[in-house]
This record gives sequence, C-alpha cells and structure tokens, in this order.
Amino acid sequence: MKTKTVLTPYFLDTRLPGLEELKEWDWILNREKLPESSTIERMSIIHAALAAAVEEISAGGDLPVSIAGDCCTAIAMLAGLRRAGKNPVLIWFDAHGDFNTRETSPSGFLGGMPLAMLAGRGEQTLLEALDLAPIEEDRVILTDGRDLDPGEKELVDRSSITHLQDPMDLLEYSFSEHSMWIHFDTDILDPEDVPAQNYPARGGIRKDALQEIFQYLAGTGNICAISLSSWAPDLPGAEISKTVSLELLEALKKTG
Repeated sequence: MKTKTVLTPYFLDTRLPGLEELKEWDWILNREKLPESSTIERMSIIHAALAAAVEEISAGGDLPVSIAGDCCTAIAMLAGLRRAGKNPVLIWFDAHGDFNTRETSPSGFLGGMPLAMLAGRGEQTLLEALDLAPIEEDRVILTDGRDLDPGEKELVDRSSITHLQDPMDLLEYSFSEHSMWIHFDTDILDPEDVPAQNYPARGGIRKDALQEIFQYLAGTGNICAISLSSWAPDLPGAEISKTVSLELLEALKKTG
C-alpha cells in the first residue's frame, strides 16, 4: 500500500509558515483562501478540503496520512474515511484528552475539544459542516491522556471510550481484525524528546518506547489512516522535534 500525505499548515484557522516549509516534500498541500469570518467557518473550509483529499486517497486504495498543526483536523480525517467506506477503530495518542466541552473547559479552547466532538459530545458544528456522524465511543482508545482537566476527566471516566494511561499496554491489546486509524499529537512524548510543544505536559513516553508501539501497530497490517498533530514549528527545538516526529511517522507507515 502506498502512502499519500496531506499537509495542512494551520493551527485552527491561523497559517503556520514554519510548517508550510514542508511543502517541498512530495505531499499534497492543503492551503485554502479563507474569508474574513468566524474561526469555525474558516476551519470548516480547511476541513472540507482535507476530507476530500482523504476520501480520494483512501478510496483509491492508498494510505492517507495527515500532518496538521492541531488535532481538530482529525474531524476531517474521519469524514474522508467514512466517505471512502471505512469505519476504523481510533487510537488517540495525546498528553491531553481533548475531551472537553464548552461546559467543562476552563479556557474554552477549541483545540481541547476535538475527541469529544468526534464522540458526539459538546460542539458539533465542525461535524455538521461535513455531514459527519460521530464515532461510536467504544471504537475509541485514548492513551496516555496524562493531563486532563477535572471536568474533562469526569467525562472520560463516564464515557465508553477506553482510556489506557500507559501506552505500552497497547502491546498486549487485542485488536482482532479491525482496521485502525492512528492519531498522534507530538505532546504524547516527553518534552525532552520533542521540546517544541505549544502545550507541554510533564513526563510522557520516550521516543524509543513509542517507536516500539508504532512498529507493533504497523505490523498488524490493519492501519488504514494516520494523522499527526505536529510540533510547534516556531518554538525553540523545532528541528529536533520535526526529526523525531517524522521518524515516528515513518514507523507507522511501514504497514504489513
């Protein structure tokens, strides 16, 4: 299976020139002309283009890979996969739960809500713009989610998603024959390995251990999509963060 990568150089609806520099690679560049409108409306335009690209790649029998500046683009990834007839299990690697709603979030930050949105909780405008039904919670695995807000933790605990606090537990997990979509935010890693993070969380798995997990998942041959929420390209340590992130991405792409 060939991989095809879509680069979306935005943080929510704000361009990331530092991430856009990766366009020199043989990747599809998702850069849209955005109107002067609300953040949600602008994000919906970005997501529509990404969903269309993912659908085309997946329906064509290739492995879609998304690299973007935030986790909300995962909504577009699911929309594209669904349109291509895929309904995968989602494994969400993140230091944060991204399971806040507007009611539980201390800050109201949209980037802390995408997994909750995907599961049908809270804000649904981005899903509705793509005519996307939520993913079933029992098809979601969150790991490690070590930095949860109090209300967010309550939601996670009451939900039907699986929360594996130790990512190494995935090495003992039975995935049966289900296709898998792997989403990883680089802040899953210890900041010593990926220092250029907008929202660093103390601790985290080290790169060699995460690579072992990724190689195991790739070896199942069941990965049907990969999405990466990138390092912060304009912060100190961006170059080493990029190198580590792309090396881990390569481990996942070696499927079968």
